[in-house]
Amino acid sequence: MTQAFQGHLSLQHLGVIRAEGADAASFLQGQLSHDVQLLPVGQARLAAFLSAKGRMQASFIVIKRSAEEFWLLTSRDVLPATLKRLSMFVLRAKCKLSDATEAVQLLGLAGDAVPAEARNLAPWQVVALEDASVVRLYAVEGESRALLAAPAGSALPAQITGSPAISAEAWQLSMVQAGVPLITTPVVDAFVPQMLNFESVDGVSFKKGCYPGQEVVARSQFRGTLKRRMYRLASATQPQPGQEVFAASDDSQPVGTVVQSAASASGFEALVSMQIAAASEPLHLGSSTGAALQLLSLPYALKEDI
Repeated sequence: MTQAFQGHLSLQHLGVIRAEGADAASFLQGQLSHDVQLLPVGQARLAAFLSAKGRMQASFIVIKRSAEEFWLLTSRDVLPATLKRLSMFVLRAKCKLSDATEAVQLLGLAGDAVPAEARNLAPWQVVALEDASVVRLYAVEGESRALLAAPAGSALPAQITGSPAISAEAWQLSMVQAGVPLITTPVVDAFVPQMLNFESVDGVSFKKGCYPGQEVVARSQFRGTLKRRMYRLASATQPQPGQEVFAASDDSQPVGTVVQSAASASGFEALVSMQIAAASEPLHLGSSTGAALQLLSLPYALKEDI
């Protein structure tokens, strides 16, 4: 990432599920990996929606817009299936779920376009700008990043609208460098949250009540059964989500799976969920003789108490 990473863009790859009603908080509390019932109005959380086996079906940035309204920001390609599956569990709860993508504008902000009030916040903390919620994201290479969510048609500060346009490719690279992927179709049902470092980026609460897959997540955390984590790697050829990664010493068994990738100035970068034991080995894309992969750093520390 360079100093050119300044400005804003419309996040067309994201969509919004709206949950509203008197039971919206309690319903989401029973479905997602983080504690949303105690979330203050106006604040946000990273969370995942899991299968009964603890595998991630979708991941969200959850914004509590009012006492009875939540916006769940997710990858647009998984939104229809996720909305359908979540709706199956509403039953008699006073909670209405709907696709609010067209009713909400989502912008990515970087550098000077990030409001000053948000630049010193911790990730997932929020500041309000009129009707907009500005969620602080992980910085990359010293550049502030944030996500703005507001009702469609809302007036935005000139600081944002007058800032340069960021390319979708640059934003995708910043997502990889930040190390917080959203689940997309090729990797649905592939990972428990810790395999994507979600416990290291505040995407899982171990103090809340039951939700689908909780037993698997807790067992991975407290019994030391997890053998995979997510790493950032560089490649000369483009990795594809869902593509396998191999150690040079063994062509018979993959050691990892590509989660997300983006073009960089020197080639490509990717987030790969892989065996912890393989992180110190020479790694290759697609086969043991495929394109070489180079281990890069993440902007946060992995929690090692697992």
